Amino acid sequence: MVLEALKERSTLSELAQKYELHPNQISAWKQEFFALAEHVFDAESKQNRDIDKEKDELYREIGQMKVEIDWLKKKLHNYL
Repeated sequence: MVLEALKERSTLSELAQKYELHPNQISAWKQEFFALAEHVFDAESKQNRDIDKEKDELYREIGQMKVEIDWLKKKLHNYL
């Protein structure tokens, strides 16, 4: 509904009637959307950084496990 209001293809009165809302409510939601829109990208960027950090940690753990497995294989091979 907010996206329709942003497109401005219909008047607030038409949208209010269509969605059975008061035009002031639609206007308030539209203003709130504009006020908070910049934070959508901040949250997405932070989420991407968190994912990258977690991925780096997992790669580090995988690398450590590979070193340990190779060491254990070498020890087992020498034992047999």
